[in-house]
Amino acid sequence: MATLVAVNIGMPRDVPWKGRVTHTGVWKQPVTGPRMVRKLNIDGDGQGDLAGHGGPYRAVLVYQVDSYRHWQRHLHRDDFTHGQFGENFTVDGLPDDEVCIGDQYRIGDALFEVTQPRVTCYRVGLRMDEPQMPALLVAHGRPGFYFKVLAEGFVQAGDEIVKVSTGPEAMTVAEIDAVLYKPGRSRSQVERALRIPALSPGWKTSMQSLLDDYDSKGRSTGSTGGNTGLTSAATSPPPAWPGFRPLVVTDIAPESKSIFSLTLAATDGSPLPTALPGQFVTVRMRPDPQSAPVIRSYSLSGSPRDARYRISVKQEPHGVASSYLHQHVAVEDVLDVAAPRGTFTLAEDEEAIVLVSAGVGATPVLAMLHALADNRDPRPVWWVHGARDGAEHPFAHEARTLLSRLPSGRRHVSYSRPRDDDRLGDDYTSTGRLTAQLLEDLEFPPRANAYICGPVAFMDDMTKALVNCGLDPARIHTETFGSVTAITPGVVPTDAPAPHPPAHPPGHGTGPSVSFARSGLTVPWDAGYGTLLELAEACDVPVQWSCRTGVCHTCETAVVSGRVDYSPDPIDLPAEGNALICCSQPPTDLILDL
Repeated sequence: MATLVAVNIGMPRDVPWKGRVTHTGVWKQPVTGPRMVRKLNIDGDGQGDLAGHGGPYRAVLVYQVDSYRHWQRHLHRDDFTHGQFGENFTVDGLPDDEVCIGDQYRIGDALFEVTQPRVTCYRVGLRMDEPQMPALLVAHGRPGFYFKVLAEGFVQAGDEIVKVSTGPEAMTVAEIDAVLYKPGRSRSQVERALRIPALSPGWKTSMQSLLDDYDSKGRSTGSTGGNTGLTSAATSPPPAWPGFRPLVVTDIAPESKSIFSLTLAATDGSPLPTALPGQFVTVRMRPDPQSAPVIRSYSLSGSPRDARYRISVKQEPHGVASSYLHQHVAVEDVLDVAAPRGTFTLAEDEEAIVLVSAGVGATPVLAMLHALADNRDPRPVWWVHGARDGAEHPFAHEARTLLSRLPSGRRHVSYSRPRDDDRLGDDYTSTGRLTAQLLEDLEFPPRANAYICGPVAFMDDMTKALVNCGLDPARIHTETFGSVTAITPGVVPTDAPAPHPPAHPPGHGTGPSVSFARSGLTVPWDAGYGTLLELAEACDVPVQWSCRTGVCHTCETAVVSGRVDYSPDPIDLPAEGNALICCSQPPTDLILDL
């Protein structure tokens, strides 16, 4: 008979970590006597990061005494106390390779259901003073698991744990953890997982993404490798060529008062590889031959069927790259260009399409409009664009022509300050900025796929507005031209400066150069940083991470040029052309899409 050995609780607190502060509830202490277990947690307990922990499907974390013994042997330690792994229930019995998702147990007065394995997270490593702990939990098949509380009640140490029912599919915690995080999964395993009603929504989404990667014969359709269950970065096809190749400028054309386009072709006249609508290319330029190259990314704005690429650039008043392209690059000049990349691409389903943009943000969604028009797509397609006036309205005639080729194309253009010669009802549809009320009046279907591009504040506002209109947040996609939105779970926010060279390099910095393309920064590598993630953090480059040990793939980043070495090796390799920056180092000059 399994037994509840300890009930552990703790409220979130701020903990110093790597020169920052992280807000975490991973420090748990055992309590005596009965404790009420409620739908979201135990009385006196709390979770610091509700995005990754907590909620009804992750109300109570369970870990086993047998795993304690395993880690004591493996880590050669004898300093463990109950709650050491951040768990609420320390139990004798209920091993991960026997407990199944959907199993139900009665403990004291409460009834519980197993919903998912523990989420990999750096904070268990922080609590254990062992940074590799998130990876070790997965590699050794000892993650622990979460309970959902089906019936609230009192529990206490010493209570027997009585199994009430077995989950369908008999899929153990260890097995489903391996399906998500390790290579070697099969389609049948993924399908079994999706048939378990008790599985938490987050894991169902991951399993569905994995299933979508298989064809009807059970074979993976992805040629890129990577883990589609963990990151959308694995859904993009591999780059068509490594690093940079020379492309010749064949045309330069104005699109508005401040936006111009360059058409690029292969130097030998051969067709360029097909790009997905919405992808971007990275361009390397040398405005000053004596200085480091300038690297910028630009969305493709032409038809994916074209044998050439078209990029569209906004002339910024003090922009080094845009000024160089506008003032110094001419037809027949050659630019170094990396292959198309990006996951901001059209979904492969039959739902309606909503394309929302402002200013130069029209470029990637215009490529989508080209693709839809090329195929005479029968779905309803909305083109919603905001501009200052007719002079600042790029692609106005082009977009209107493309929409005319769609059976159900619809257009709404809003000018915030129309000129006297801008024609209401012809050049534009309404006066003012795009608003939530305007989007609501357009009556988009709830299952529409929406694609938004423009300034960050604009995308935030439009995303909220579309959610309020009833659209599924999972079907709302955004594209950022600049740095990625940081994901640093639990870290207390501070006012971060703009990306900069490290203030205190750990050594002489004589290693390969590392360029952060979106941040416009190139710095020398030094082994003292440990990983590329830590170098980026030293430069205040916005980054995304969670486990920091090569498990969760949150840090997966496109490699524009160069390659990385891993130490330690990740649990599952990233997609071709990408790198896990939390556990890698550069052996050669490297350019990252950060």
